[in-house]
Amino acid sequence: MGRWGITIPYAGQVLDRELVAELPKLGYTDAWSAEVNGSDGFTPLALAAGWAPELRLGTAIVPVSTRGPGLLAMTAATLADLAPERFVLGIGASSLVIVEQWNAGEFVKPFARTRDTLRFLRAALAGEKVTATYETFDIKGFKLERAPRIPPRIVLAALRPRMLRLAAAEADGAITNWLSPEDVRKVRAELDDDTELIARLFVVVSEDADKVRALGKRMIAAYLTVPVYAAFHDWLGRAEMLRPMHEAWAANDRQAALKAIPDELVDQLIVHGDAATCRARITEYVANGLTTPVLAPIPADETPIAQIVRDLGTP
Repeated sequence: MGRWGITIPYAGQVLDRELVAELPKLGYTDAWSAEVNGSDGFTPLALAAGWAPELRLGTAIVPVSTRGPGLLAMTAATLADLAPERFVLGIGASSLVIVEQWNAGEFVKPFARTRDTLRFLRAALAGEKVTATYETFDIKGFKLERAPRIPPRIVLAALRPRMLRLAAAEADGAITNWLSPEDVRKVRAELDDDTELIARLFVVVSEDADKVRALGKRMIAAYLTVPVYAAFHDWLGRAEMLRPMHEAWAANDRQAALKAIPDELVDQLIVHGDAATCRARITEYVANGLTTPVLAPIPADETPIAQIVRDLGTP
């Protein structure tokens, strides 16, 4: 079996020590955090490092513009020592809303900032003293007091060719999001065959397709109207399919935007059905070139999230 990841904490839940410790027995190989407006990206992994020492742990992702480069290096070094050879640092540009409106940062030159941060982190986490002028920031004399014994692998959030090619050329892998199994082929074509490709997959274990599609349309409207995701799906070939949603959203008609999203798009982008159907759908992503699926279970009914996580594990 290849990799089989899960997102922690689970949707809207407090981190459950017993369930995290159970993940390896359920067939999960990885636990990946996220950082938007819930838990931060590092604390859950620090806890999981002790609760489930078999798991590989990763951030998917932490933004490069909400922490200074030195602080990001220090935090990554701490996790790398807590989980030697098991921690993967996932970084990315994030979005204008998260960086500027929520964190009082500057969302400027996102590609260059990500590239520069990657290059700085490579040097800093290797224990080098860094004095360098990058395109988006300057570093003068930074050196980790204690560099990690084993520097972590670094992977990049990448949606389109330029960032995907940077991930292939200079990072240890790429992280993507909001795509269908068929889309994986187009993303994979921008990467070397041996470059790890990671994707968070939203999974709803429910056979009530109408309920799932109503939930999925709300999620799609919230995400795919963000400029970086809109551009991603234009590149994937969905510009015409999504045009009515974007026009209604721009006119502040949220209900019309939801109605403009076709059911087939939800079926393409959100894994749903009973647990066996969901697992089979996830294997389609892997067959098309995804290295590491990272499941993000979304509750649709009263089924406890712990049961969903158990049901989605591999035999």
